[in-house]
Amino acid sequence: MFGLFKKKTEIEKLSEQYAQLMQEAHKLWQSNRAAGDRKVAEAEEVLKKIDVLKAKGE
Repeated sequence: MFGLFKKKTEIEKLSEQYAQLMQEAHKLWQSNRAAGDRKVAEAEEVLKKIDVLKAKGE
């Protein structure tokens, strides 16, 4: 109950964004490989941001 109004951390937000981008990439790969590859590249950029935040200890 106390976690009900807890704000998400930046890492949690980026993790959700990463998962969403990977889902979109999977769907795109079925019809358009190049577009799927671009989505994976976007997801990798988000993953790099997550790694930087984890390295800082946030």
